[in-house]
Amino acid sequence: MPGRDLELLADAARAAGAIAMRFWRQNPQVWDKGGEHGPVSEADLAVNGMLKKTLLEARPDYGWLSEETPDTTDRLTAKRVFIVDPIDGTRAFVAGEDNFAVSLAVAEVGRVIAGAVMMPAKNRLYTGETGGPARCNSDVIRAGTRSDLVGSNLLATKANMEPSHWPGGVPELKRSFRTSLAYRLCLAAEGRYDGMITFRDTWEWDIAAGSLICECAGARVTDRVGTALRFNSPAAMTAGVIATNPALHHAIMARL
Repeated sequence: MPGRDLELLADAARAAGAIAMRFWRQNPQVWDKGGEHGPVSEADLAVNGMLKKTLLEARPDYGWLSEETPDTTDRLTAKRVFIVDPIDGTRAFVAGEDNFAVSLAVAEVGRVIAGAVMMPAKNRLYTGETGGPARCNSDVIRAGTRSDLVGSNLLATKANMEPSHWPGGVPELKRSFRTSLAYRLCLAAEGRYDGMITFRDTWEWDIAAGSLICECAGARVTDRVGTALRFNSPAAMTAGVIATNPALHHAIMARL
């Protein structure tokens, strides 16, 4: 089933990307969801509607967790569940930037077994499944091998470099940023950056697919205290994410 699930996710991600591109740079309608939930556009809703129909028709016994669908407890009793972010990086999408993603995953008993992250404006499809390689389009990708935290290049927001997070001292490193968490994970997976960190509690739909792709690429992926990630939780959140090769992951944990 995982192999069939990955094929399903990849096809759905490509179709979702095509829908998103019809709205990109076309002044889509946007609403503020309030609080700290950020914006949602008509493109998010159109992609979400297509994905929910397509994926659940193909797998009617799977649960459903999506940023743009009201959550219910039904998913908690499902053996497998789709975890979906129709457009991760909506702010970038609305601004006409190309760093937005479609993130699709299947989790089984708390662990992601298949994931696809589509970058529609970049024509890149990242995929991974349990026991298989990580790929960008057809090319196998691998995480980097750097072990020294000093001088490393990590994807992170500025807030993650506050001294309060680093009792061992803020490390001297280069900080880079991309709006989409899913894309940050994929960039770490292909070794274009040494890793990514976020210490904030993180929605599962932002990271489910990317976390598996990172693991398939040889990275270690945990929450901010070093615990393996679990998905389809009642709160649908994880305690942050640290994703990088095992040696650099150890070096980061030693400074926290």
